[in-house]
This record gives sequence, C-alpha cells and structure tokens, in this order.
Amino acid sequence: MRKEFEEHGTTIRALNDRGDESPEGELTDGILDQLGKYERAKIAERTRRGKHRKLRQGKLVAGYSPGYGYRYNAARDALVVDEEQMRTVRRIFEMVARGESFYAIIKTFEREGIRSPRGQERWNRPTLRHLILNDLYRPHTLEEVTGLVAPEVAATLDPDRLYGLAYYGKKQVTKRQVSEGVGDERHYRQRIKAQVRDREQWFAVPTPDSGLPRELVDTARTAIKDNRRPPRSEHRSWELAGLLRCSRCGYTMGGKTTSGGRSRGRLYFYYRCGGHFRSNNGCDHAKQHRAEEAEAKVWQYVRALMANPEELRADLERMIEIKRKETRGDPEREAKAWLDRLADVGRQRARTQDMAIQGLLDYDELRVKLAGLEEAREAAERGLAILKDHREHIAELERGKEAVLSHYAAIAPEALDWLASEERRHLYKLLQLKAVQHPDGRMEVEVSGVPDPGIGTTESTCSSICSDARGADLFLHARRRC
Repeated sequence: MRKEFEEHGTTIRALNDRGDESPEGELTDGILDQLGKYERAKIAERTRRGKHRKLRQGKLVAGYSPGYGYRYNAARDALVVDEEQMRTVRRIFEMVARGESFYAIIKTFEREGIRSPRGQERWNRPTLRHLILNDLYRPHTLEEVTGLVAPEVAATLDPDRLYGLAYYGKKQVTKRQVSEGVGDERHYRQRIKAQVRDREQWFAVPTPDSGLPRELVDTARTAIKDNRRPPRSEHRSWELAGLLRCSRCGYTMGGKTTSGGRSRGRLYFYYRCGGHFRSNNGCDHAKQHRAEEAEAKVWQYVRALMANPEELRADLERMIEIKRKETRGDPEREAKAWLDRLADVGRQRARTQDMAIQGLLDYDELRVKLAGLEEAREAAERGLAILKDHREHIAELERGKEAVLSHYAAIAPEALDWLASEERRHLYKLLQLKAVQHPDGRMEVEVSGVPDPGIGTTESTCSSICSDARGADLFLHARRRC
C-alpha cells in the first residue's frame, strides 16, 4: 500500500513510525513489520493449539451457534438437548423419510411460522440438507465413538448410552487480500480458499443423543442421496421465477447462473426458456436475458401502478367482481345441487346392492349400474371441487387486495424503490402478475387488477405508464385502451 500511494505522489505517515525516508529508516520499519507479522502468527498458533487441546479433552469449542435442536451449557463447552427445537428436527427427518421434498417442508414451515436456525422466516435447502447429513443427529454406539475420539475421552463414556458426533477442523481455510484492476480502477477484495482435510485430521467430540431412531436417520439420508446440490446462486432471489414465460412455447423462463472465464469468479444471472433448454418441444427461443434488466422492466411497470393507490383499489375490486361473475348462476345453489346429487347417488348405490343381494340383478347388470353411479359420483365431486377452488381463489384475491392496500399502497412512492427482492416478489404474487418474454427483448406484463378494454381509466396514469414503457423498451400488455 505504501508503494501504491507513492505512485500517486502521496506519502503514508503513521503515529508509531520509527524511521524516516533514509535507508536506515526503511530498514527499521521493515524489521518492525516483520516482528508484527511474527507476533500475529504466534497468536494464531497459540489459539489453534488451545482449541486442539480442548477438543482432545472431549470439550466443544463454542462457535456462532450450536447445532439446531441443541444449546450450549453454562460453561459453553458441551451441548444440551433443546426439546422444542428437537421436535422440529425429528419432524424434518420424518417428512424426508416419507418422501416429501425440501420445497414442501419449506412451504409447510413457512405456513406454520416455524423459524429457521438463524431465526429467519424462510428455511432454505442447504440448511435442511445439512441437518439430514449432520452426525449430531445420528445415534452412535460406544464402539463406534471409541475409534474416533481420544482414548481418555472414550473411557469416560457410558457404554449403555448412544451419542452424536460433532466434527471440527474439517476444512483448511486460507484468506488473503488481493488487489485487482489498474491505476485508478484498482480495488481490493478478500480471497477465501477452503480445502477439505483428510478424515484422519478431523476432531470428533461426542454429544448427547438426539433421540432420533437410527433407522429414521438412515432412511432420510437414503431419500436425499441422489438429490442435486443447489447452485451457487441458491441465495439469490429470482423475482420473476414462475411468473415469466416464453412467448413462443409458454414454458417458464428459468434462472441460469454463469461465470465468465475472465471475470475471476464473478457470477452472471439470466432467464432462459425452459422449453428450449430442458425439453424437446422444439422451441427456438435460445436467447438468454439478463436477470437484472428483466426484473427492472417489470418493477418499473408495477411501480407506476403503485403510484396511484386509489385507481389500484378500483382496479383490484373490479377484477374480483369479474372473477365472481365467471361462475354460472348462484354458487351456493349450484353447490347444493351437487351435494344433493351425491346423496342421490349414495341412495341409488345402496338400492342397487340390495337388489343384487335379493337376486334381482346378475353380476354383469350390477357391474354396469355401479360403474354408471361411480361416474356420476366423480362428476359431482369434480363440480364441488371446482366451486371450492373458485371460492378459495376469490378469498385469496380479497386477502391479497387488503394486503396490497394496507401495506404496499401506503408506502411513499420514493420508498418503493427500497423494497427488497423478496418483498417485490411477494407484491407480484398478490397482484397476480404475469410476464411474457420475447426473443427480441420485448416483454409483455399483465396484472390481474388492470381493467379490460371498455372499462374507464384515468388518462394521466395510462400515459405515464406508456411513457415509462417506451423509455424502458417495454411493451405493456396491460389490457388498456392506450
């Protein structure tokens, strides 16, 4: 750094300088620098030696947090089972063993308000995978533990109990600061390199048994052994995931992460057509669209809608009313008719079976009549399911309308730009947003709350949206007359 500053005609002065610009002064500073470097290395060595001695004694080195389902004791050198969290851990293993996906578990916990080990509202797949594969939760016998821990530690363990295992020193992590760029464009960053050590170099510490059956843990691990590891972009929030579709084939535009060869590890994010890259339907939409640009276009459109809360309220209420009118006739009367039909089918089935018992129907006649009644029953159940789904959809739209109006519409326009990606995505879902991407870069955006042609809207809002669209090279398919 001193030499770099000298290239710009600047001299660094420190309050503890011992030398001057003479050769003797530079020698003194160099000696002091080497002594400081030596002392830092000795501190690191003594710290590492103290941790290793503690681990060989069977004690834990307290880190950021204990494993989920455990807590540290008063001395912070051993674990104690946290019964409330451990019930959640057991539930995770049971759900995975039953064949449920990580996504289903995440949605279930999100719906029930169960927070992740870091206290966040949403879990992620790497956390669940780490729990399943962590030996903290797999019970081990004394014979299995004896070969992994120090003999003096194994001698203190109860042979009739089971133990978990906590591992330390699994990776060799090196950090160094590097300078990149040339001249005024130079910047610094920390380069971290992690390398897995040989198994013999790991430190194993016995921990209290989690209480999970070994068969359950092994079944859960078998269920995920063929799972594909999540990409490095796992923690990126894809705002348009599931909302952006290809204009050619209708497939969703999935997220793609790439790293340029000359970018030194920098990641680039794109949306690309799933029909072209993941199926054989012959879609010719091969262009990959920059995720930042696509998300900025959609947000520009939605922000323009949010700038007029009164019109947004009218649009949402009008959309809900249109959805209600999609049902033929009175929904309650139609539901009652389907229920009566189900009851009638049940009565006819009972009479048919009685006739067969009395010998009034042979086997073939009974089979034909029961098949017809089964078709009628399935039709009635489908009709009821459609009505139920429609009512739930209307209720969801009502809740979404209230959420938008009570929270997002009340935010000042300049504060909208500070919404995080997850908050924007939540807003898109509430607005029932749909987006279509064309290969030439054009995009069609549709929000369910925007009225159909023929329904009046203010010209000022309409023109402002369209002017923004021209500036962003965005075609707004919003069903407005403009």
